[in-house]
Amino acid sequence: MAANNADEELRLLDDVLRSLPEAAVNYLLTLRVCPQCILRLFGKYGPIYTHYSRICTILSEFVAHQPSYDDPVLKESANEDGICSVCFGILQYVCVDEKQALVNRGCANDFAALIYELVKKEGHLADSFSLEVSIPPIIVENENAVRLSMKQKYSSEEWFQETLQSEAISVKDSLKLSIIEPLETLLGVKSGSSSFRVRLTYTSSETPLKTDNGKENNQGSRKLKIGRSEITENDFNLKQCANNLLEAKPFRPHWRRSGIPACSLEVLCSSTPIYIGGRYLKYSRNVSQSRWIIDDERMGEASVEEIVGNSILPLCRGDNYKFHAAGREDIDVRMLGSGRPFLLEIQNPRMLPSELSLKEMEMKINSLEGKLVKVKNLKVVDEQVWTLMREGEAEKQKQYTALVWISRQLEDKDLMTLSLLKDLKLSQRTPVRVLHRRSPLEREKIIHWMNIEKMSGSTQFFLLHLCTQAGTYIKEFVHGDLGRTYPSLGSILGCRAEILQLDVTDVKMDCFLTE
Repeated sequence: MAANNADEELRLLDDVLRSLPEAAVNYLLTLRVCPQCILRLFGKYGPIYTHYSRICTILSEFVAHQPSYDDPVLKESANEDGICSVCFGILQYVCVDEKQALVNRGCANDFAALIYELVKKEGHLADSFSLEVSIPPIIVENENAVRLSMKQKYSSEEWFQETLQSEAISVKDSLKLSIIEPLETLLGVKSGSSSFRVRLTYTSSETPLKTDNGKENNQGSRKLKIGRSEITENDFNLKQCANNLLEAKPFRPHWRRSGIPACSLEVLCSSTPIYIGGRYLKYSRNVSQSRWIIDDERMGEASVEEIVGNSILPLCRGDNYKFHAAGREDIDVRMLGSGRPFLLEIQNPRMLPSELSLKEMEMKINSLEGKLVKVKNLKVVDEQVWTLMREGEAEKQKQYTALVWISRQLEDKDLMTLSLLKDLKLSQRTPVRVLHRRSPLEREKIIHWMNIEKMSGSTQFFLLHLCTQAGTYIKEFVHGDLGRTYPSLGSILGCRAEILQLDVTDVKMDCFLTE
């Protein structure tokens, strides 16, 4: 049955090719236009037109029967050895690889196999794929020039009016149409809108046509007067390009030395980033949130970013990662309680981790030697969570516990004074300690509530529990930062106050990472 279908396709292909206007086909061959582009220019495209070798054979017979066609050089342009003056070899499945070697796959199936091997080498696992093609601008320019040349030569012919009515297809769309089906078969998945992309990028050493004023043809529409005729500047430039094609030296097999160079091809396989969300707890006062290097010297013994990122990245087989958190704490501040929401952005992942594998990774991170960091609720989340996390930063509340010293004895009225303060508004100028890396701004922040917990055997040390608006500088609220934060705990109590230790105990946030 398959053989019968193939025979029927070839018969149909023969009929279509032999129905084309002979003079016009010969003319296009003199312009060194490949069979695939000839078919496109006549509005003929589809799966049956991917039989490149068969098309070349028929066209060779086609031109051989023309009495006026006796130039062997022009006959050569109908063979698959010639590089097309329009598509530069793209629809002939000829290209130059990254090693500057000529690759000639000859048919759509073999070219799809080449792409499949590269995808397989990259190790991507996906349930679908999208195919993207990028071509150099000169291809579009050359095609427009050929169309204009045909218009000038055959506009009075009846068949030309029918050709104009046919729906055109671009080089890139024609290539995609020819290789999508074999690529789907090889990959075992369907094409369509997908997070996994296969991108074919063609480039050419040829540059767009230069006009008389030295500028590249930019598809302008200014009108020019030539004799009694009025044509657009664009048409004039395209006419120049068409004449250039006709005047070019005939193509020879040694295309590197003369003739038309094939396009260079770069095949890139990539997946859109995935996001792993969760919460982290930090138990050490010598671990920063992100990697911290000053003058080539590492600050702290590790970072949350590296501990979490370097553990999860191999699981997704990605190229790199970015760590995003809902706010941050200083290196000497512990993150306790419910933990801080974070997202790990995995770039170009080869596979999507399962719920079970993430649970196992969670246990692995939490059992690392030293137990500096703990994570929980690891899961794959949508990119929308990143937006929600950023939008919620200004609205979220954080709770702290601080070990505080004051310069006088703590009195009962101090406990009452602080506990009665609700939604206390602060004016905070950028702290002195971060002025070297932050803009000198003044911000209004809110202390939602505070209370004091006495410490047994001490009258000047106590634990301060407080809930604040996100972005409040807690250390500066306690000691006042030379008056840059007002009011401060010291100004409220009427004494000097210093913070000795600080812990974040809760980060409340209305998003999918909520505890």
